[in-house]
Amino acid sequence: MLRVVVLVKYTPDLAGSIRFAEDGTVDRDAVDGQLSELDECATEQALRIADSTGDAEIAYLTMGPSGAVGALRKALAMGGHKALHILDGALHGSDAIATSRVLAEAVRRLGYDLVICGMASTDAGMGVLPSMLAEHLGVPQLTYARALTLTDEGARIERETDAAVETVVSSLPAVVSVTDRSGEARYPSFKGIMAAKKKPVETWTLADLGLAAEEAGLTGARSAIRSITARPPRQAGPRVTDDGDGGAALADFLATRKFI
Repeated sequence: MLRVVVLVKYTPDLAGSIRFAEDGTVDRDAVDGQLSELDECATEQALRIADSTGDAEIAYLTMGPSGAVGALRKALAMGGHKALHILDGALHGSDAIATSRVLAEAVRRLGYDLVICGMASTDAGMGVLPSMLAEHLGVPQLTYARALTLTDEGARIERETDAAVETVVSSLPAVVSVTDRSGEARYPSFKGIMAAKKKPVETWTLADLGLAAEEAGLTGARSAIRSITARPPRQAGPRVTDDGDGGAALADFLATRKFI
């Protein structure tokens, strides 16, 4: 049986008002959260692999606050078999390096042949975690895939660049990150939503992973936010009254800003 682990993240709704706490982290209690849209793409690719092979077990993995279980439940409603939630107060403030270390240990303990994740999270947008995860696991990485298939050789992706479309092949186990061009995610059906409520969701702590609290959170972070400045409110732009010379005034405005 092919073991597929899908990394999903519970991210703030970007349509809401994002605020930051005094320690420089996002105040997640002040805004609704949701399953990252790019991780929906990863979920869809895992489900397509399961549909095509007929012999795959899909496990979803997330690390985050108590509300992150909502992201797991949505993914399970789309399909899949089980989920794991890494929940520990010491995780608060973890940067990408600490996050990749924790997730890598969880993936090892779950057991895997293929790890699939979105190319980046919709909140931080760094796009570095798949590479860090592959480094911790010591396996190949296939990144920014617009298409993912399994062959006798292992995993095959198409990666679209500015100059060409590359085909990259790797043996398994491997880590694959997919883009939003990999395929539209399916909607959870009513039957899937009801079934998701009965699927197992385990909760592990850092101690369960054999990791010390100092290896994660703000203490274990290699990066730090020094200051935060709120975006200034939008101001009304200049208005040109056309008294016969409106065209010239508009051209001057565009020219001063080097649009023409």
